[in-house]
Amino acid sequence: MLQKALAEAGYPRRVTVACSGGPDSLALAAVAAYFARRGNVDGHPLAVGAVVVDHQLQAGSAQVAARTAEALRELGLEPVEIRSVTVSAAGMGPEAAAREARHAALEAAAEQQGAGAILLGHTLDDQAEQVLLGLARGSGTRSLAGMRPARAGNGKSVLLRPFLGLRRADTEEICAVEELDPWHDPTNSDPAFARSRTRVEVLPHLEEKLGPGVAESLARTAAILQLDADYLEDVAESTYASLVEREGSALALPEEALRALAPAIRFRVIAKAAADVGGQQPSYQRLLAAEALLRRHGSAGPVELPGGVRVYRLSLAQLERPAEAGGPGSPGGAGSVPRERVRCGKLVFRPQKPPEN
Repeated sequence: MLQKALAEAGYPRRVTVACSGGPDSLALAAVAAYFARRGNVDGHPLAVGAVVVDHQLQAGSAQVAARTAEALRELGLEPVEIRSVTVSAAGMGPEAAAREARHAALEAAAEQQGAGAILLGHTLDDQAEQVLLGLARGSGTRSLAGMRPARAGNGKSVLLRPFLGLRRADTEEICAVEELDPWHDPTNSDPAFARSRTRVEVLPHLEEKLGPGVAESLARTAAILQLDADYLEDVAESTYASLVEREGSALALPEEALRALAPAIRFRVIAKAAADVGGQQPSYQRLLAAEALLRRHGSAGPVELPGGVRVYRLSLAQLERPAEAGGPGSPGGAGSVPRERVRCGKLVFRPQKPPEN
């Protein structure tokens, strides 16, 4: 699996293994170390380093990180480093905050090591849990598609998950064969976390009541939806690029063209416009509120979207007025939109605060 992942990534000459010391990432490190000792994959040179991220959220985390780093060095990985991070949960849950801090540390370490890829030890079980959590939250296609086997990171490295086809029991067996002593994170069975409850309660219950193979079916669902999500994303991206009109820090989308789009594409185009002016991914309810402006029932806006974005409808009649009469460039343009039915105009997306120079 690692061999295939590296081939599909273009055979990076150096990779960095992200290792927590748990059975999944430790097993991945052991497999990567095999290729490191050989010095190549399919004849392509390969060097393997590693990074251990200490989130400093549990007593004794520094000792766990040090023990893990020593095990990685004994496997022959070089360089091996420990990066301590401070997790700030401001504006997000603790799991999301830890993930954000961890990925920032991993990408900084990979860049310093000159790695073209970061190897992550997520398994099929992790993928099944991800899909279940997405279902419970009422998420869309992108979320239900789960984790990607490969995706671009924020830095120069690609993120690879070569073990998404392996069960957690397989990684534990790899550790046993390699005589590795993995660390078992107590938060993985802590019912305070939704993912932990899904792992130790929900999935086993589904397997018991529905029969074996539930995890595999959920992972297969993610793989199918990844194809659908990628296609819809490509169509939405090209459609958005063909429609967007820019004016300073604001942008607009023609109302008639938006209404003509299939709903699956229309919602994605609206979300892209919100992100393009500095906003965040809107919830489904906020997207519905913005999309409702196209129906011309009641208010023409503004609708508030997350990340400090306002979207409102401007009629063609307004667009043809001079700015001093309340057109889109005037101070009162967003708040003085008439409610009567008018010819097609535009949806305007504007950040509440202008960008700093």
